[in-house]
Amino acid sequence: MRITIPTTGSRGDVQPYIALGLGLQAAGHQVRLATHTDFEPLVRSYGLDFYSLEADGRALQASNAGDRMLQAGRNPIVFLREFVRLREPLIRGLMANCYEACRDADAVLMTTTSPLVGYSVAQKLGIPAYRTSLQPADLSRFHTSFLFPEPPEWLPLQGVYNVFSHLFVGLTLWQMWRKTLNEARRDVLGLPPLPLTGPGRDFMHTAIALDGYSSLIVPRPRDWPDSHHLTGYWFLDAAPGWRPPVDLEDFLASGPPPVYVGFGCNHNRDAADVTDLVVRALKAAGVRGVLATGWGGLETVARSDQFYSLESAPHAWLFPRMAAVAHHGGAGSTAAGLRAGAPSILIPFTSDQPFWGRRVRQLGLGPKPIPRKELTAERLECAVRQAVTDTAIRRRSEEMGRMIRAEDGVGSAVSLFQRHVSASAGTPRRTSATAGAA
Repeated sequence: MRITIPTTGSRGDVQPYIALGLGLQAAGHQVRLATHTDFEPLVRSYGLDFYSLEADGRALQASNAGDRMLQAGRNPIVFLREFVRLREPLIRGLMANCYEACRDADAVLMTTTSPLVGYSVAQKLGIPAYRTSLQPADLSRFHTSFLFPEPPEWLPLQGVYNVFSHLFVGLTLWQMWRKTLNEARRDVLGLPPLPLTGPGRDFMHTAIALDGYSSLIVPRPRDWPDSHHLTGYWFLDAAPGWRPPVDLEDFLASGPPPVYVGFGCNHNRDAADVTDLVVRALKAAGVRGVLATGWGGLETVARSDQFYSLESAPHAWLFPRMAAVAHHGGAGSTAAGLRAGAPSILIPFTSDQPFWGRRVRQLGLGPKPIPRKELTAERLECAVRQAVTDTAIRRRSEEMGRMIRAEDGVGSAVSLFQRHVSASAGTPRRTSATAGAA
């Protein structure tokens, strides 16, 4: 089977799908990852096919709209508005490029950053589309939308609040998208518009849905359909042939394990000030530090016995060597820290990051998260001290790391997909004519 996976956003929205793609490829499928051009070297280094959906993910993230999105904090309305504004000018190009990426595909795996683009293209081509997610995105009365704050314990009818949060996010996002998306469906694909109420049941409840995170961290809600599976995380180890810089190995060997600090693909407008804040906090806590500059989250600091700067390194290799990891709380970085068994200090900006911060804290795997807008040297120092000295946090983190390492999220996802493909092998492929009428 030829499978295309279209996704947009940061590295955290791409890397898990490389891991899933490798698993599907090893099972005999042909896999193409369609995403930003700046991820092409990464995708091809693992031997997957690549197609460009959009030119530059880093520039997009650093744009004014991208910056406003990062500054949305825990406000879901502001985040959704800026998310749409960021992608709205690109939607026709994304639709056209996604169509080209999927023209020879037999199936599309939809992702949370571009689900309606993938869904529309699959409709046009008359091929099945399956939902995937790196966060618990589907409606449930047992958990809140990951973009919403959790209800206070004293609030009655919490299940009603949870359902409302999902409906609010879904309907708000659809109304923001509706005009632009329907115009692109008409002009690029020649498809009829989706209705005022949004896409139908075939979008919300695909024949199989795969979520790439662990039920140890987010239990599976009891009201999800049997077709919706939590597989475990989709981890990607270092690319074949990758070797750490010699001076990084020397730094790690020259003293006690350091604390990692990095914000991944989230930039800081005041990166110099944030870097100074981080350095002061680590010095006050009496720990060494590895600082990752990423996409502009921090600036490079002078090499010393206490600090080492790098742009990035595979988390699978780096995090197990850390005393603790402090980061923005994206799904991928959080998963890597948990897998490593390192206490996690989350400094969330927006989107799903506050959600993962809450889960880490609730499970006793790290200190209370520090929202990026509330980050100070004093708060970071206290969090670092707690992370490296609290024996209960360290013990729970190590235990969780062992359990997560025992899971095989990619293997589980591939096995479930294979079973579905085998069971549906006799189902006739839809044609574009019937898809257009759907």
